[in-house]
Amino acid sequence: MSKNKSSRREGIVFSTDPDFQYREEEEDDPALAPPDKQNLRVSIDRKKRGGKEVTLVTGFVGPQDALEALGKLLKTKCGVGGAAKDGEILVQGDHRDRVLQILLKEGYTRSKRAGG
Repeated sequence: MSKNKSSRREGIVFSTDPDFQYREEEEDDPALAPPDKQNLRVSIDRKKRGGKEVTLVTGFVGPQDALEALGKLLKTKCGVGGAAKDGEILVQGDHRDRVLQILLKEGYTRSKRAGG
């Protein structure tokens, strides 16, 4: 997908109105669901990472800043690096059990281990 500004204009190509202003709809961040309502999946992933393992936490519902705060907590407790973007938290290395314990302790009671 192109990140071009004109690609988000949903079919508007040209207007003859000299005072026309295109109004973009702002994307709303989803409301933060309480921790006990979040269905988080903790898995391991090696795809597109040069064979390196990362612990992947998916299923987070909420704004980006809340995702980043949870990601920072997990990375700090595990003592490793990672990232929080696109509704996913990446923690470098295989820390599935530790991440799951941290999530359960923080009140994310519906967190599950996924994959092998």
